[in-house]
Amino acid sequence: MPRVLIPLANGCEELEAVTIIDLLRRAEIEVITAGLESGAAPVPITASRGVVLVPDCVLDSVLNDDFDMIVLPGGLPGADYLAADARITALLQRQAAAGRYCAAICAAPKVLAGAGVLAGKQATFYPGAVDQSQYPAFQALDAPVVVDGAVITSRGPGTALDFALQLIETLVGTERRQAVEQALVRP
Repeated sequence: MPRVLIPLANGCEELEAVTIIDLLRRAEIEVITAGLESGAAPVPITASRGVVLVPDCVLDSVLNDDFDMIVLPGGLPGADYLAADARITALLQRQAAAGRYCAAICAAPKVLAGAGVLAGKQATFYPGAVDQSQYPAFQALDAPVVVDGAVITSRGPGTALDFALQLIETLVGTERRQAVEQALVRP
């Protein structure tokens, strides 16, 4: 069973975080949510619209684990907190160096850009979330979801379902994606 890490920061976009967590778990993918705060137990985080989320663990407890994919929810200031966390940068760089998947939605692709993961890639992000003059090493596309090798990016809350379904297809195949999507009764 694939393992996916989803770091959760205060101010993350809850629609994105919950959609990704929910759909991946429906696909029977192991999802570990990790809070950025240090300590023995995870600290609840408050998302951008006031929804309180409780991570499964603290990030420090999984820093040495391997994951098939790391997925970053967007939202502000959540993506800024992820970008400022040296542990997240190190995890993403290690993940990319191993050829494993890095994914981000909304404002979070700027975290991938800052870690150097988008160099030479095509990616998408929430309009205005990434300053292309600061990160010219990747090509920005205006698409709901972009897959370029082991990097998967998406635009924002409105594309969260498509993004999560793409993550499922990437990790466990088209058949599982279709089964999850059919059960959602999507038009």
